[in-house]
Amino acid sequence: MSILIEQIKEIVKDTDEIAILANCSAILNESFYDINWVGFYLIKNDELVLGPFQGKVACSHIPFEKGVCGKCVRTKESQLITNVHKFDGHIACDSVSNSELVVPLIYEDQIFGVIDVDSPTINYFTKKQQKEMEAVAKLIAQRLA
Repeated sequence: MSILIEQIKEIVKDTDEIAILANCSAILNESFYDINWVGFYLIKNDELVLGPFQGKVACSHIPFEKGVCGKCVRTKESQLITNVHKFDGHIACDSVSNSELVVPLIYEDQIFGVIDVDSPTINYFTKKQQKEMEAVAKLIAQRLA
């Protein structure tokens, strides 16, 4: 089991949702070497609303029909985008971002939000990173449920 998963297991023992998400975004930020944003968008009132994150100022609200995060919610599937400039409907909160990994927070088929990670490097994210982030998302979603 990876060190990241072990760290997330400890963080999700906290009793406060905001504290959990804030610390998870911090540890995820430290786990990648070439990212410029990592954080959470949570489902509230039929849209994604910005949650705890690490990075520059971000979009506060994302409709389900827009962007990579919206597609992740609609499909309930991870989105590994090697070049965001080729993704139809990409929302450019930060023009420096070139690739993106978005993983749904799902527990018992209910989606709570997404983990979003952006990199300035085209083709940065790997399938291995996606699988690890899906394991992280599962631990967090179980706690949010």
